[in-house]
Amino acid sequence: MGTHPHTPAGRHGLDAILARPAEALVALDFDGTLADIVPDPEQARAHPGAVEALAALAPKVRSVAVITGRPAEVAVRYGGFAGVEGLDHLVVLGHYGAERWDAATGAVHAPEPHPGVAAVRAELPHVLAESETWTEDKGRALAVHTRRAADPQAAFDALRGPLGELAAEHGLIVEPGRLVLELRPPGMDKGVALTEYVREIGATSVLYAGDDLGDLAAYAAVEKLRTQDENPVPGLLVCSGSAEVPELTDRADLALPGPGAVVEYLRDLAARLGPPDRS
Repeated sequence: MGTHPHTPAGRHGLDAILARPAEALVALDFDGTLADIVPDPEQARAHPGAVEALAALAPKVRSVAVITGRPAEVAVRYGGFAGVEGLDHLVVLGHYGAERWDAATGAVHAPEPHPGVAAVRAELPHVLAESETWTEDKGRALAVHTRRAADPQAAFDALRGPLGELAAEHGLIVEPGRLVLELRPPGMDKGVALTEYVREIGATSVLYAGDDLGDLAAYAAVEKLRTQDENPVPGLLVCSGSAEVPELTDRADLALPGPGAVVEYLRDLAARLGPPDRS
């Protein structure tokens, strides 16, 4: 491939995936990784070629997982993942792992919503009355976007305190992202979701690709998995590069310039893995 991990840990992770692909997990964020960031999150769609690349890769690895803050059903719809030949082993872990969609069954499994979300939904319009923001209702979480404001970063900074207080009052937390503040229940994050899924499927190597602050928990999970004392799991951390989130770029083993490059990398990886081996 034209790109290679620049860290020893990343090269070891890639080598492990190439050596035993049928035991590898490829896990990816959706927005900013498989889909381009757009002003209106409801218009986000998988990057051209993303579904085809995943369909070429999925039969050759243990599993492909999309781990996202979006509701699982929304990610499936915006990604175009349902009913695609080759994606039988795809799993979408929505709401940071609180929801799960399996391609094999087409069913979504989810717990009851946290009561704090309804309380925050009722009070949020008052808190945002003087701000230039747009609220995305995710059902089990609420995301306040400042990208459309005259000064997006200033609006983001001004709202962190008030939204943090509102969330805490109702037992929620605030997850900051790229010009978005998400109010959601505590206890689940992409790191927890990734670790639990690695253990569930018995993956012996993992690739994780993300682009935003919410992906730092998954990065930390991979770093912990590959350094644990018993049965370490080699891993490759990929950043769908953005100057907005240097924290991710600094910790990545491989930085790629956005979803188009991620799709190309997945396509090349599928080609390197050769024919599927489910023995």
